[in-house]
Amino acid sequence: MPNILIIEDDAAFGQMLQKFLTKHNYTVTVSFTAPDAKSKLKENTFDLVLTDLRLPDYDGIQLLTDIKQKNQNMPVIVMTGYAEVGSAVTAMKKGAFDYIAKPFTPDEIVKLIAKALESKSEDKETLEPTKSVDVEEFMAVKPKIHKAQIVHGVSEASKKLEEHIRLVAPTDMSVLVTGESGTGKEVTAKAIHDNSSRKQFNFVAVDCGAIPKELATSEFFGHVKGSFTGAIEDKIGNFEAANGGTLFLDEVGNLSYENQIQLLRALQERKIKRVGSTKEIEVDLRIITATNEDLNEAVEKGTFREDLYHRLNEFSIHIPSLEDRFEDLILFAEHFLEKANINLNKNIHGFSDSVWDVFREYHWPGNLRELQNVIKRAVLLTTGNEVELHVLPKELIEFEGKPLKVADFSKSEFEKDRIIKALKKTNFNKSKAAKLLQVTRKTLYNKINHYNLDL
Repeated sequence: MPNILIIEDDAAFGQMLQKFLTKHNYTVTVSFTAPDAKSKLKENTFDLVLTDLRLPDYDGIQLLTDIKQKNQNMPVIVMTGYAEVGSAVTAMKKGAFDYIAKPFTPDEIVKLIAKALESKSEDKETLEPTKSVDVEEFMAVKPKIHKAQIVHGVSEASKKLEEHIRLVAPTDMSVLVTGESGTGKEVTAKAIHDNSSRKQFNFVAVDCGAIPKELATSEFFGHVKGSFTGAIEDKIGNFEAANGGTLFLDEVGNLSYENQIQLLRALQERKIKRVGSTKEIEVDLRIITATNEDLNEAVEKGTFREDLYHRLNEFSIHIPSLEDRFEDLILFAEHFLEKANINLNKNIHGFSDSVWDVFREYHWPGNLRELQNVIKRAVLLTTGNEVELHVLPKELIEFEGKPLKVADFSKSEFEKDRIIKALKKTNFNKSKAAKLLQVTRKTLYNKINHYNLDL
């Protein structure tokens, strides 16, 4: 069984990769720092090293050099989320077997590791890269989004979302985040904050839909003791709490017209007054708002102020639904499985084939929130090593009122249906459909011919 060392400072990603490769019959050790990795390399024998090119405590190129000096014939694959052509070229010159750009699919890393180990078994004196460094391809890689608790998807919708986050985060523009319920609007807002110059200050999230109209002013701006019944002590409002940082207003469309006027005034003047006080307090913060409603329609109806809308919408980001980034389903599911294992102190290794079938067929109206909840519940109920069909909620099994009988389910029919759906989703672009299905273009053509699909 090949022994692999992963060197990755992102603990969650490293552990997820370890579990995935372990399921593919590799013995995997993870180091989160370069010094720990160098220690493990001295104490153990590894067949391959998979290392991040950027590490917080050590130069990735130097680490590569150190590894190759110890064992010239051991293949090293470097991972990078940075568009640095020079570093990639240097890594290849220093003896790296190959590089792989984040985000990558599970199939890509497994194939690359297999090639590297195969090359080693042939005892080549000089390990040549399996592919040349394509400058244009490498420059297309999006920089890693730091600190945000987001999954780096492989779908075009996810890549566009990450690009928008990367572009707007360093600015001070007000951002309006839109999308269906459960798509991760607060996660996106936090990602913008974590990549901004305000990241050292507070990120304050407020659910506007949960604030009674009568208490909204006090929640936003605070109050002084005795200003109204129940005000038994001075209170700092959300604006003061977020001073210097970011104030995230979720479901902003639920604010009353009066509260909208107060919010607009505070944003224009950058000054607030606590309820019951005459003292003005200057505030410097960034506003990010979110809604799953159509604020344009609300403006037309007169229920949302147009001037406030434009003040909040200096830049808009739309969060795609899970259906719109279906290619990322596996990545999200593995991510939520890891989180559930940590939260519930469990060690579930993955999902059965029948569960994957259900996940791919279900339409996920609750998006990522629903997927996360389903997986957390399933992990809690699972007693074996894998999540099985019987622990899934009834609504998934009986989707559209048609119970899924996995034992009698035709694999060929399922595969044929998946191909048709992928082709329709990509407007019959076979290259994109192949990528969506995670197969080669040639394999897709063979499947189309095999099933006599007249497309």
